[in-house]
Amino acid sequence: MGRGIVYMFIAAFAFSWMNLLAKYLNDFHPLQVVFFRAIGTFVFIFPYMLSKKISVIGNNVFWLSLRGLLSFVSLSLFFMVIQRIPLGSAVALRYTAPIFSVIFAYFILKENVKLWQWISLLISVLGAFIMKGVDFRIDSLSFILIALSALLVGSVFTIIRYLGSREHYLTIINYFMVFSIVGSLFFIQHWRMPVGEEWYWVCSIGILGLIGQVLLTRAFQLADTSTVAPIKYMELVYALLFGFILFGETYTFWPVAGMLLVVVGMLLNLWVKRREKS
Repeated sequence: MGRGIVYMFIAAFAFSWMNLLAKYLNDFHPLQVVFFRAIGTFVFIFPYMLSKKISVIGNNVFWLSLRGLLSFVSLSLFFMVIQRIPLGSAVALRYTAPIFSVIFAYFILKENVKLWQWISLLISVLGAFIMKGVDFRIDSLSFILIALSALLVGSVFTIIRYLGSREHYLTIINYFMVFSIVGSLFFIQHWRMPVGEEWYWVCSIGILGLIGQVLLTRAFQLADTSTVAPIKYMELVYALLFGFILFGETYTFWPVAGMLLVVVGMLLNLWVKRREKS
């Protein structure tokens, strides 16, 4: 249990730095940043899978491919929005993904959803719209794009839940990386060559993504979801700190209140599911 909590703290920190670099590299096309994120993970995961004889193709090609495609589009939209609005706002709005995950699970997987879960989701939705309504740095297009990104993340959660123990977790991750690499190459005409210290940052974004991905998976393997999942919201704390220190991003009362409602709604949803299991 203790190691799982530590792993989740480190994973959240790694993902936060990855998001920070995605914003810092705003001179690059967002899809080029996606490429660096994916290739930096792929070059480590793929050889390891071959050495351990882990299936690269998997058994559920359709669902693995759909997961890979949706994850690629979601990440691309997220990196686009990161370059347009404050870092903390982008991270907070993407945290509405579990809303869509619950909806998809209810209609597609036929999972039972309690009344308090619906209430918790409404709280998060209210928080998201408060953020949009009072923070004029969040333009309508960015709000739509980040909402679509969150929706796709929610659908990905549902697919992963469906795959469950049917596939090795590295097979699932590898599909995400392959689709991201191939998909981002369609925008190569908008890319430019990194120079100087930029090579350090573009390489780091993939390594940080790998660290976050592996430790996140290990955290969920070593501890209950209801224990470690809330720690992932430390990403928002890190994003607010990084945004303030490095980009001078500040927030008034109401945007912060909206962020808190998003987080409270998601934590309430986790609490309800934990009570149901116990």
